Amino acid sequence: MTEMSDVVFSTSEMTEIFSGRMLVQRMLDFEAALARAKARAGIIPMHAAEAIAQKCDVDLFDLAAVYEGTAATGTPAVPVVRRLTELVDDEAKAFVHGGATSQDAIDTSVMLQMRDGLEALVDDLVTTGRSCRDLAERHRRTAMVGRTLLQHALPITFGLKAANWLSSITRQIDRLRELGTGLAVQFGGAAGTLAALRADGVRVAELLAGELDLATPDLPWHAQRDRITEVAAALAVVAGAVGKIAEDVVLLAQTEVGEARVSGEGGVSSAMPHKRNPVGATLATASVKLALGAAHTVVSAAIQEHERSAGGWQSEWAALPDAFRFTASAVRRVRDATANLEVDEERMRANLDLTRGLIMAEALVVALAPHYGRDEAFRIVDEACRAATEQGRGLLAVAADDPRVRDALSSDELERVFDPLSYLGSTDSFIDSAIGRFTSVEVGEAG
Repeated sequence: MTEMSDVVFSTSEMTEIFSGRMLVQRMLDFEAALARAKARAGIIPMHAAEAIAQKCDVDLFDLAAVYEGTAATGTPAVPVVRRLTELVDDEAKAFVHGGATSQDAIDTSVMLQMRDGLEALVDDLVTTGRSCRDLAERHRRTAMVGRTLLQHALPITFGLKAANWLSSITRQIDRLRELGTGLAVQFGGAAGTLAALRADGVRVAELLAGELDLATPDLPWHAQRDRITEVAAALAVVAGAVGKIAEDVVLLAQTEVGEARVSGEGGVSSAMPHKRNPVGATLATASVKLALGAAHTVVSAAIQEHERSAGGWQSEWAALPDAFRFTASAVRRVRDATANLEVDEERMRANLDLTRGLIMAEALVVALAPHYGRDEAFRIVDEACRAATEQGRGLLAVAADDPRVRDALSSDELERVFDPLSYLGSTDSFIDSAIGRFTSVEVGEAG
């Protein structure tokens, strides 16, 4: 049965990847690969390995019984291995799970799930990046207010804002792809020595990794959780990156700002018929907060006792899937928001004019500095800003009345100073850089 949280705070793909059913299937994938690896190493007969692999199908297992067995034994590997042993023929029974321990099966299964999860996140991030790239290019000359500490600061363009989103998305794609290539098989036996396999342990580990297309670690890592915590930390960073975009969308959609909105959203209030709430961005922000909490749980479990953990490892079983689900929800909702973002260029221009030219104060200082020095130019403009505020006049008009300004700048020069598009610095270069970097990553040239 689909739960509300799966719809609101996950995606169907990520819910499936980290479902209990898929965990069991991935454990069976491990058992099948282990049997084949041992057969290739000459430890067990190949026909026994194939007999085991044929029964490694989750549809042959009672999931409710597996879950009950997990609660009773403290690990899902015990009921899974027990049932698999029952399913195979008598000749193969003795070869099921031989040389492995529960954590080998579970950790390797999680690695396989994480690989699928990272790929799903990258797919949505690439789509998000494409939307941000389109916004950056389309609005590279759409002037708007740049805000610092939520106050009007300097003019920017919406294209630059979208380019900043794009740059962050590109870094997340790069990082997740890098993590995906470093996922390693777990295979150490009871205490990380592979003693049950005698001299064949390393060879079997290498063959097992090859069967599952995972990296071969230098040694078993049962209580060394950096591979897991690194992924959890990366999920937190991804969630924060898309959360920043969601927060910007919410703020741009405020009634008093009104510079952008997401088309097609219901967002109807139960009490106020006039409202159209930014639903997607709001739920993305909520998903981010949940993802950060789940990632924190995983990271806080990194210190584990001796060769196998009592408690820390087990806490990952719930927290890591949650971190993936919540992050996926945030990414998907931001993907949809950026794809359907409507930009109100007229409102952006109107907001630029809201302070009657004060937003161009720094530009005026820069224009006057060659004539008076920076400190004196700042003092002149500061006086003009105060006068404009007190008199309720525009800064351009006040500056034009100041003889010091008239001595330094012609009327045309002064008019250009107050054109927001004339004070964008390296904006075009920054946009080009963000677009170029994403385009290289989009086609798989991650660096």
